[in-house]
Amino acid sequence: MKKPAQNYQIDNLDKNILSELLHDARKAYSEIAKRYKVSPATIHVRVEKMRGAGIIKGTHLAVNPKALGYEVCCFIGITLRQAGDYPSAIAKLEKLEEVIEAHYTTGQYNVFIKILTRSIDDLQNILINRIQAIPEIQSTETLISLQQPIKRDLQP
Repeated sequence: MKKPAQNYQIDNLDKNILSELLHDARKAYSEIAKRYKVSPATIHVRVEKMRGAGIIKGTHLAVNPKALGYEVCCFIGITLRQAGDYPSAIAKLEKLEEVIEAHYTTGQYNVFIKILTRSIDDLQNILINRIQAIPEIQSTETLISLQQPIKRDLQP
């Protein structure tokens, strides 16, 4: 695997390209080029350079979880039995499709995860029978998200 270039410095055109693609990842390079008065080839080259530098990691489709029946979003702070349990606990959490994010953290919890479930009953089942049943996990604290008033991508 190619190692990302660490010293790539983005300029204003790169920032503009990133902003356009963050807004609409399917936007044609020709449209971006026209807006910033450069050739589509220039946009293509810049995007590829930013991919090579690890600035652009991919293109993603956004899905509305509620439209798919996932009504409950929550965050779970996890305390591990011991620090050495981290790799094993993460491997087990990764196998749970409801876990959509995991963060190794400082502070009160060793790991902080985000999960989506269809109902509170599903949350209870997953929490008791699948997450708290992981031997490496000492304790959990669950915070249910009531709404997500702010959600945005990092702007360049």
